Amino acid sequence: MKKRYKLEDLCCANCAAKMEDGIRALPGVKDASINFMTQKLTIDADDARFDEIMGEVVALCKKIEPDCVICI
Repeated sequence: MKKRYKLEDLCCANCAAKMEDGIRALPGVKDASINFMTQKLTIDADDARFDEIMGEVVALCKKIEPDCVICI
């Protein structure tokens, strides 16, 4: 399943790159990309575990950029 989410309060491109790399490394994630300019996250992950994976994504992003919010 491939979905796109809006990001709020993503402050720097370096954090976006760290988040993108971390999301790609999660089990079940086929691909992920973050566009810093448009503040969008695109993620392609296993359908069966998608909600669980998104929970991991939110936790990872909070760890790297505490003020960033993924609008789910």
